[in-house]
Amino acid sequence: MGLGDRYGLHRVVEPIGVLPQPAWKLDATPICHDNELLLDVERLNIDSASFVQLKQEAAGDSEQVKEKILQIVSERGKMHNPVTGSGGMLLGRVLEKGTHFPGSQLQCGDTIATLVSLTLTPLQLDQIDEVDMNTGQIAVRGKAILFASGPYARLPHDLPERVALAALDVCGAPAQTARWVRAGQTVAVLGAGGKSGLLSLYHAKKQAGLRGRVLALEAHSTACREIAELDLADEVLHVDATDPVAVLQAVHDATAGELADITINCVNVADTELSSILATRTGGAVYFFSTAVRFTAASLGAEGVGKDVHLLIGNGYAQGHAQLALNTLRQHQGLLHLFRRRYGVADGVNPR
Repeated sequence: MGLGDRYGLHRVVEPIGVLPQPAWKLDATPICHDNELLLDVERLNIDSASFVQLKQEAAGDSEQVKEKILQIVSERGKMHNPVTGSGGMLLGRVLEKGTHFPGSQLQCGDTIATLVSLTLTPLQLDQIDEVDMNTGQIAVRGKAILFASGPYARLPHDLPERVALAALDVCGAPAQTARWVRAGQTVAVLGAGGKSGLLSLYHAKKQAGLRGRVLALEAHSTACREIAELDLADEVLHVDATDPVAVLQAVHDATAGELADITINCVNVADTELSSILATRTGGAVYFFSTAVRFTAASLGAEGVGKDVHLLIGNGYAQGHAQLALNTLRQHQGLLHLFRRRYGVADGVNPR
């Protein structure tokens, strides 16, 4: 088929000349160029912010969610939610490997998770078999293309596929948390009860150490209880992250007015920018992992309240992030048990 562009420019249909992620439409024809990977797609993990929006638009009707996803993919050649601008990632088996695709160990038949967004992944869906309305994981039949520049992870044999996929979907958050948090710091995690929040809590506590303090902010009472039972935070604050006044008050009281040195935003709904900023001390940092964050609102919000804080954009890629996320589940059996329960996998069972 010949070499395609390393970054996928040859797959862009509209508008010509831009990279695949900002493009409106991609060519998802399932023909493998010499530096591409052709995948038989089995499961999508829709980005949390995107899935919340899709459920709200469909009024909780799973059939309407199916129709909307099929419509987006048909129109755009990729799963790129036009409202949230986000996508997710996928799990599939290698059907064909181009002769110039990097990765000498990868073989046809291997099951992998793509570690790049569905917003830049050429995707063709033939059918959606099932939508898990609680987790955003979708059983599908289709084909996808991975470019030469796209990282991926082989699925481990010791973890269930659905659990591993969930962790890999958000592996940038715990990796960046481990990178930024320092010993002795006070860390606030907003949206602490979701998968990215839980994994980030583990590494925040590990990095902050005995002299540090980790605050878990979560709106749902069940998730608050789960965090407390797993001992992932020094204090669990039951508060709505979309209420900046309530968040400020809760963090102020928990820290005797000192506020957080670093705040990790893992919330999957909009309008949490100012809450994150207000929870953070002057000179501190806010790491925005959530794709629901509007960075204009964050920038202008910090300016508007006169807060000199470092605003960090959530890069979903970090070297070693996939292995770190999977190892987190291996190291904390309570977290692994919770992920198994959420993704409908009985303990001791590793379905492939």
